[in-house]
Amino acid sequence: MSRGDMAKPLLGHRSTEGDPSITPAAGRTIGVLGSGDFARSLAIRLVCSGFKVVVGSRNPKRKASLFPSAAEVTFQAEAVKKTDVIFVAVFREHYSTLCDLADVLAGKILVDVSNNTEINHHKESNAEYLASLFPACTVVKGFNVISAWTLQSGARDGNKQVPICSNNQEAKRTVAEIAQIMGFTPVDMGCMSSACEIENIPLRLLPAWKIPIFLALGLFLCFFTYNLIRQVIHPFIREQKNKLYKIPIEVVNTTLPCVSYVMLSLVYLPGVLAACSQLYYGTKYRRFPDWLDQWLQHRKQIGLLSFFCAALHAVYSLCLPMRRSHRYLLIETAVKQAVEKKMNIWVEEEVWRMEIYISVGIIALGLLSLLAITSLPSIANSLNWREFSFIQSTLGFIALVISTLHTLTYGWSRAFDENQYKFYLPPTYTLTLLVPCTVIIAKVIFSLPCIQHRLLRIRRGWEKGRYVKFVLPSATGEYSSGETSSNV
Repeated sequence: MSRGDMAKPLLGHRSTEGDPSITPAAGRTIGVLGSGDFARSLAIRLVCSGFKVVVGSRNPKRKASLFPSAAEVTFQAEAVKKTDVIFVAVFREHYSTLCDLADVLAGKILVDVSNNTEINHHKESNAEYLASLFPACTVVKGFNVISAWTLQSGARDGNKQVPICSNNQEAKRTVAEIAQIMGFTPVDMGCMSSACEIENIPLRLLPAWKIPIFLALGLFLCFFTYNLIRQVIHPFIREQKNKLYKIPIEVVNTTLPCVSYVMLSLVYLPGVLAACSQLYYGTKYRRFPDWLDQWLQHRKQIGLLSFFCAALHAVYSLCLPMRRSHRYLLIETAVKQAVEKKMNIWVEEEVWRMEIYISVGIIALGLLSLLAITSLPSIANSLNWREFSFIQSTLGFIALVISTLHTLTYGWSRAFDENQYKFYLPPTYTLTLLVPCTVIIAKVIFSLPCIQHRLLRIRRGWEKGRYVKFVLPSATGEYSSGETSSNV
């Protein structure tokens, strides 16, 4: 980035007039200790947000060209004297080099932006360690979850939250004010004991995706093995035919829709189990088991993986006619028909089945695409709760029903053909129908007025066996109190 580009504003100044807890602070001087990539990006963002920036470096003359011209680059001691808020953009192992500045740092607010290389690498967090080295300073943990690239490009891809913690409320308020003016969303994480958790955030690799990914891989391996036995091993043992060429495309393409279909049903199955639990116990205040609670929290990731498998299935299906093996089989079939002098091979039932099968599959994929798009935070934030619930719940259930029709039209009457039971194993699609059909039947039962009304009452706070006080007038005109069970 050229020096001219550094001077250009990345984001317009964010108005703070609507928030009484945040007062404008642009124009104040902010210090940055360090001259690495993050310190440089931080200085650029602070300058573009309207702050005066002074950078403290051990070699200011050599590092000055790396920073925007609006930022003052000087020695560390001089930079500390010119500001009360200082971003410490150095690694933990270099904190001790700042001990010579302890006297001039006394009473200052130090913002620790460092991270570790491993989760819980040290017994105490970097921020707590920094606070122990400088007890006369107020340390605030923050900005460690923001990358140098984000600082330069701006928070353009949705809200960028900045977790902040400190034992001093006024210091947290000051840093939160700076973060908001820079275009980020400060999140108060409490006292300094939360610093360790904040420092672990950037080190976690898709923590909410681990269980759904392992679930998808497990289903894929199970269905892949099942299809491999039916499509490759069975013809080799029974007919001595080599069908290994089916593994890369055909077997995988048979497996992907199975995984997608079952994963989609697993999005709505925990809701069915939760409703059954509420109906059985007659209350919404009883805590769900931990496994069900975790299942409910991972529904978004499970749904996105379902869409991913469905999209791959569509691509694989489009590529089926491109295979060399398909062309050879097509020519072989044409030659056999010519030898047998078959002029008309049109089968009306098969034609209609495939037309309906493909059409319903396209609709199902379109609905899954809509569900996936509305799962994105930037899209979900633009919808109110009723709109989001309608798309994710109602349209999602419709997508499950249409996917079931897609599966049934694919199978058609094959479930009743004994030749389809290879090694006495039923066709794969019949296995995939078990969980989705269970969910659909349960949803239909819950939609019955008697059950739907009871479930709605429970979710509005009604409890089975709870006694409610009431007041009735007596024969003398006086009022007497009594009790009745709410389930009467």
